[in-house]
Amino acid sequence: MEPLLAITTPHSFMRILVTGASGFVGSALLRHLAPRPDLALRAALRTAASGGLLPAGVEVVETGDLGPQTNWHAALTGIDTVVHCAARVHVMNETAGDPLSLFRRVNVEGSLALARQARDAGVKRLVFLSSIKVNGEQTAPGHPFTADDTPAPVDAYGISKMEAEQALMALAAEGGMEVVVIRPVLVYGPGVKANFRSMMRWLQKGIPLPLGAITGNRRSLVALDNLVDLMTLCMHHPAAANEIFLVSDGEDLSTTELLRRMGQALGRPARLIPVPAPVLEWGARLLGKGAVAQRLCGSLQVDIEKTRSVLDWSPPVSTDVALRRAASAVYADAERR
Repeated sequence: MEPLLAITTPHSFMRILVTGASGFVGSALLRHLAPRPDLALRAALRTAASGGLLPAGVEVVETGDLGPQTNWHAALTGIDTVVHCAARVHVMNETAGDPLSLFRRVNVEGSLALARQARDAGVKRLVFLSSIKVNGEQTAPGHPFTADDTPAPVDAYGISKMEAEQALMALAAEGGMEVVVIRPVLVYGPGVKANFRSMMRWLQKGIPLPLGAITGNRRSLVALDNLVDLMTLCMHHPAAANEIFLVSDGEDLSTTELLRRMGQALGRPARLIPVPAPVLEWGARLLGKGAVAQRLCGSLQVDIEKTRSVLDWSPPVSTDVALRRAASAVYADAERR
């Protein structure tokens, strides 16, 4: 039997607001929390219609777009803890003329406006979902990022998340509300989109992939279930206050090994062609896909020892179990088509 997520119960009844409640992470968090009788849940949505199928019993508050002028009064009334998942997310093919200003307006100014209003409304803690992009884009194998590294973001999204963290921590230092920052690596699970989902679909269809020789890199990933479990713990753990935590599954894989494990989860052998990494990177640059090749061939590892030791936390779901859950969703999606 696959392990279930552990539920850690806070000491008293809590009223939780989740922003970005219709998103990949926010909706999963609400599904995880909904069965608990010791929590009252409220979802902040841009429009009520964007909520889709939220769990029964979740109150919905429409807040409009996230920005410096957003009025959070109705959403924050009576709330003890805010879990802030809403953001302008990283996009692969940015078309905005000045993307950094857009990211700053939403992710920095919008988040700080929420935090100030939350503090003034008597909220005790804000859990901020950040990104490993605050640390940087890649690591040398065997030299993972840590939570205490000097930030080195590269793109506009990562810069905006770093600036949001700094603004929120400065606010927390003033007193009145605690802040917890979580920086996840690539998150996967049922409903995952983008390249991760595409690779699973290709493997499901038996399409050969030229990635059989990418064995020297290491990538940290985090299952959606593991991220949600840590977020739940950070809502109330005393030692989490005003700290930054990195999160992963605790198992780093090469690209080739990840694809093989994906294939096993799908019940399909991965058909991998051993094209040398330099050849793959050269070809990708010719096609204007150099960034994609960097992610496939390069390393990005994180050290979660601080998360383990400070919070006494370990990932409750193994990589293989999480991949099977993601694979089941891929098959279910294919059947609906």
